[in-house]
Amino acid sequence: MVKKTQNVANSTLAFFQAVLRRNLLFIGGILALIVITLVLPKQEADQAKLVTEPIFVPIESEPLEIVGSQVDLNWQSEIVVKGDNLSTLFLRAKFSAKDVHEISTSPKGKLLRNLFPGESLRFGTDKDKKLHQVHYIKSPLESYVYTRQGNKYQAEKRLREPEILVSYREGVIKDSLYLSGKEANLPDKLIMEMANIFGWDIDFVFDIRPGDSYSLLYEDRFIDGEKLGVGNIIAASFTNQKKTFDAVRYTNNEGQSDYYTPEGFSMRKAFLRTPLDIFRISSGFNLRRKHPIHKKIKAHRGVDYAAPRGTPVYAAGGGKVIEAGFDKYNGNYVFIQHGQTYITKYLHLNKRKVRRGQTVKQRQLIGTVGSTGYSTGNHLHYEFLVNGVHRNPRTVKLPQAKPIAENERMVFRQTVEPMLSQLAEHQDKSQLALVEGNSSNAN
Repeated sequence: MVKKTQNVANSTLAFFQAVLRRNLLFIGGILALIVITLVLPKQEADQAKLVTEPIFVPIESEPLEIVGSQVDLNWQSEIVVKGDNLSTLFLRAKFSAKDVHEISTSPKGKLLRNLFPGESLRFGTDKDKKLHQVHYIKSPLESYVYTRQGNKYQAEKRLREPEILVSYREGVIKDSLYLSGKEANLPDKLIMEMANIFGWDIDFVFDIRPGDSYSLLYEDRFIDGEKLGVGNIIAASFTNQKKTFDAVRYTNNEGQSDYYTPEGFSMRKAFLRTPLDIFRISSGFNLRRKHPIHKKIKAHRGVDYAAPRGTPVYAAGGGKVIEAGFDKYNGNYVFIQHGQTYITKYLHLNKRKVRRGQTVKQRQLIGTVGSTGYSTGNHLHYEFLVNGVHRNPRTVKLPQAKPIAENERMVFRQTVEPMLSQLAEHQDKSQLALVEGNSSNAN
C-alpha cells in the first residue's frame, strides 16, 4: 500500500515538473517578446536622434592660427641699406627679438641672414599688431613669403616671369664701339655682351675702323608695365673692315645657351683672344726685342698687357694647370695645358688663384695682374704655344668650339631662322629709310 502510494506521488510530481517546464518556456518566450517590444523602438528612436541631430561636445584646445591670407593685414615696408641685418630691420619696424628668432629659425629662415642693399621686407600685422606674414623681396622677379603657423613660419618661394618685348638698335662706329653704342642708346650691358659675342673674331682695340657697323635684336623686360632692364641679345650682325659676322642665340636640348653662326658653328672659340678685359698692349710679340731690364736683344715670345694691379686674369681655355709657382724671373706664374696641342702661360702675376694639378674652365679666374719677378711695371705677360712652338697670341688662328650636334641641326634651323629674318627685316627697313632720306636731301 505504501509502495503504491509512493508511486502515485512520484507520478504526480513528474507531471507537475513537466507542466512547470513547459510553462516556464512559454512564460520566458512571452517575457522576451515584451522586452524586445519595449527596448527596440527606443534603440531605433535613439539611433534616429544620432543621425538627425548633431551633438556638440565641448573640447578644450588651443585656437587655430588664422593664416595671413584669411585676415585683413596692415602692411609696412623696410628697404635694406648698407649695414642692415634682419635684427635692425625688425627693430626699425617695431618688432621684438622673439619675432626675429621665430622667423630666422623657421624653414628657409637662413635666407634672411644674407640681405643685400636694395632688397626689402614687407611686414603684415593683424588688428592686434601681431605679425602674421613677412615678404622678403629679393628682386621684382623673386620673393619669399613667410606665413605664421603657431610659433614658426612656413616659407613659400614665388617667381614671376617678365614680359619680354623685342627691340632693335643699330649704329655706325666713328671712333669706338663703346661711344657708338652710347649714341645708339645701348646700355653698357649690351655693349659688353656684343663685344664678347664678336670678340673671338674681332679685336675691338686694334681691328675697329671708322665706318664699321652693327645691328642687333635684344630683349626688353617689363613687369607690371615697368621696365626692369634689358635681357639677352637675340641676334646680331657686325661688319668690320667690310667683313660681316652674324650671330644668333640658341639654347640646346641640354638647356645650355650660346651664340652661333647661322650655319650652326659656335661663335665662341676654344680660347679667349685675350685673357683679361682691361688692358693696353705695352709690348708685342717680337723675336728681336731689346729687353727693358737686361738691355740685350732677346726674343719676346709673348704679348705684354699693361693693366692696373689686381685686374682679373682668366684662363684662355679649359685645361689642366701643369705649373703654378714663383721664381725670380717670372714672378708668380701659371701654365695651363689644353689637350695635347696647346699650352698657355701667364707671368708676373700679383696673386695666383689656382694650384698645380687643378682643372680649370675657360674664363675661370686664375690670378691677378701684378709686377712680380723681372718686371718694370704692372702687366701680364701672356704666351701661346702650339705643339711646343710659341705663336703670336694676337694673330694665331684659334680652334673652333663645338658646333651644333648633327641630330639637333633641324631644330636649330627652325628656331633661329625667324630671329635672323626679323633682324634682316629691320636692317632692310633702315636701309630703305636711309635711301629715302638721302633722296629727299638731294631734291
